[in-house]
Amino acid sequence: MVPDAAPETLQVMEVLLTAEVFNTTPQLDANDLNPLCRRIFGIGEGGDEVKRPVVVPEAVLRQVLGITGSIEKVKQHPFVEQETLGKRLRISALEPAARWFLSHGGKPRISGNPALSWFFEHFDSVSADYRAARQVNPRVEDTRPYLDARVSRAIADDESLRSSMELLILSAPEEVEQALPRLVITDVQRRVITKIRAAMEHRDYLISRQILEVGKLLFIGPPGTGKTSLALALSRELHLPLLEVRLSMITSQYLGETSKNIDRIFLFARKLAPCILFIDEFDFVAKSRITDDHGAMKRAVNMLLKNIDRVNLVRDRVLLIGATNHPQLLDDAAWRRFDEVVEFPLPDEGMRQEILASVTSSLECTGDLVALAGRTAGFSGADLRVLVREALLSALVRGDRCIGEADLENGIRLVQGRNHLRGTE
Repeated sequence: MVPDAAPETLQVMEVLLTAEVFNTTPQLDANDLNPLCRRIFGIGEGGDEVKRPVVVPEAVLRQVLGITGSIEKVKQHPFVEQETLGKRLRISALEPAARWFLSHGGKPRISGNPALSWFFEHFDSVSADYRAARQVNPRVEDTRPYLDARVSRAIADDESLRSSMELLILSAPEEVEQALPRLVITDVQRRVITKIRAAMEHRDYLISRQILEVGKLLFIGPPGTGKTSLALALSRELHLPLLEVRLSMITSQYLGETSKNIDRIFLFARKLAPCILFIDEFDFVAKSRITDDHGAMKRAVNMLLKNIDRVNLVRDRVLLIGATNHPQLLDDAAWRRFDEVVEFPLPDEGMRQEILASVTSSLECTGDLVALAGRTAGFSGADLRVLVREALLSALVRGDRCIGEADLENGIRLVQGRNHLRGTE
């Protein structure tokens, strides 16, 4: 039986094999390269288009992998060639190199490398699943460098768009902590997500049938019920960067600039597309229309509504999400701009059980969570997370890492006190 090669040697061989497979397989793209190979090949900063051939400079291998001896070892193999120019390493005979890789312990590395999974799926009787490997591989378009490159291109020829950057919070999908599988959502919310995904997958068909008014969602519900969390989770789920703006942020002290700010934000979203434009505090529109007599502000509000009319997911690849804690303040002009109104109610007892189970899944807890769910009617999801956090801190203060009933009681009292102070109890 052939002994496994050292991990460092296998890592070098994995990179060299990946480069050769990628260079000889035109149908593979940047998302078939794992993050380590992208870094060595210099891919990811400028976009998802990759210029072939990708090369493996010896100096970059040493720098990125932090190893030296293993590089000398692989250079001794007859199927590894060192080019004089730039001291680049490459595989000169793919099949012998692949067999060496398999026989010396490289097989476990295949499942985390889509390019190698593609190759080995077609190589003798090796068990490899290309689709599964590609699905779990982090996407280039989810990364911050990729988003930064897109932003630079979007604002390169328009100085006015640079100022809009100060009004937005941009998040790349890889930066979002919220993940859809970990959220407790309603059946209605789940169905809306399914429809959005279907619209994105069948975009060309919808365009051909002139079905364009899709992808304008209004999230309504009390504070702490998950409106922002779901918007962020959709960024990860749909692999779209998220542009977050609060309407109160774009109201300039110089009212004449407010309309321009609104225009710039929507223009930037269309240039950055595909993306999610998340407008929080949407009730600010209603408050302004009702209480403000200033003509400039009214023009700004009308400009916002017109921009909403002009953008959609099908044509512009912009998923628009508005969120409000006060839907009763919105008038018909605001409501009819959205094709889906998604309610975020306070969680019922069953949902509270799910939320508590999710929040405490990584913690030790001897408290009765089922009984706790029954005692916390009126608590939002955010309230329940605060409750558990306070209970954990209570346990740590008394020198324990296991949450007990007394700790949960402390959490309940804290949340009830907070809600009383803000007048929601």
